[in-house]
Amino acid sequence: MAEMRTEEEQIEAIKNWWKKNGSSLLIGIALALAIVFGWQAWQNHQAQQRAEAASAFNQLLDAAGAASTEEDRDTVAYLANQVRENHEDSAYAVYAMMLLANQQMMTDNDPEAAAETLGWALEQTEAGTALSLVVRTRLARAQYGAGQYDDALSTVRGASDPSDFEAILAELEGDILLADGDRAAAEEAYLKARNAAGNGGLGLLELKLDDLGIGGDA
Repeated sequence: MAEMRTEEEQIEAIKNWWKKNGSSLLIGIALALAIVFGWQAWQNHQAQQRAEAASAFNQLLDAAGAASTEEDRDTVAYLANQVRENHEDSAYAVYAMMLLANQQMMTDNDPEAAAETLGWALEQTEAGTALSLVVRTRLARAQYGAGQYDDALSTVRGASDPSDFEAILAELEGDILLADGDRAAAEEAYLKARNAAGNGGLGLLELKLDDLGIGGDA
């Protein structure tokens, strides 16, 4: 009988504990499951978004590669803007705008439109990264081509850490300054570019220096 009472007491104690704590325990389990399944759902959503962005960008690449008419180029512009609108937080949106800007510059001969496109792309990149520097360089060239010299200089000089792009940006700065009529500042920028380049990629730069009457020993 003592054993029975002990078992009954144990069962009763468990029942009492469950009455006091069961609801809280169930809520805790439910919250834990919600977090786990919510995280998995978010990861699945992110993976789906990346896959959709990649697919849309591949479609854009195919269209750009086959573009030969004005209608084809309109399609490229449409697809590029679709990538931008639907996947603006992804790198694919930046690449899409770079591709569109290239068409605007090289085919449409519209550097102003290219500058606007690349301006958006630059805002989406992290400062100092290689992608940011590539976009910045292209933006400055588009602004230069559009005659927006002040904007182009601001873009070139706004690079926080040019690293391997120092020579490219300095030479571009020289081009802009020379076009804007500041010969002395252009010479200084070209010399900076030559020093940054070392022994690589000096051909065209040396021609520019020669045109300004600056020899190799300067």
